[in-house]
Amino acid sequence: MSTQPLTASRLLEMSPARLDELFKSADPGPIPKGHGQGTVIIVPGTEVSKPVSKALGSIFWHGKFFDPSHHDLQNEILPFGFHAIRANVYSDDSWFDQRPCTVLDYSKTSKVAGWIRDEIREVAPGLHLGLVWGVGKLFGGRKRVLKFALTFPGPAAA
Repeated sequence: MSTQPLTASRLLEMSPARLDELFKSADPGPIPKGHGQGTVIIVPGTEVSKPVSKALGSIFWHGKFFDPSHHDLQNEILPFGFHAIRANVYSDDSWFDQRPCTVLDYSKTSKVAGWIRDEIREVAPGLHLGLVWGVGKLFGGRKRVLKFALTFPGPAAA
C-alpha cells in the first residue's frame, strides 16, 4: 500500500476497476462548500490519461462551485472559468452500488446538461471521486460515461 497521499493526479494513474473499488469503499462525506478544482478522468491508468485530462481541464471544465445554502452548484467552464450549468445537490443512494452518495442532479436545472447525473464520494480529506451518468434514450436508460475528481483546499490539494 502506498504511503503517498491520495490526490487527483494519483487517481489518473489508477485502473478503472481500482477507481470503482475506491468509490465503493468511500463514504459520501459532507456536501462540499466553495470551489472544487476539477480533474477529468479519461482512460485512467494509461500514459495518455494525464495529458488528456490537462487539455480538457484547461479548455472546457475547471471544476465546480458549491453553495450549500442553496443546495446547488455551478460548473466552472471554458478557458476563463465562467460559472454556468447549475445542478441541485442532495444526498441519495448511488445508482452504482445503492449506498449513500452526494448527487449532483442537472435534470431540473439545465437544458444543456439535463441528461446528466453526477455522484460523488469523499475518497480522501478534501478529495471527491465522481461518476457521471448519462440518462435517457441515448444511453438506454442510464449509463456511466465518465469519472472525475474534485479537489478542495486542504490536505488533498497538495
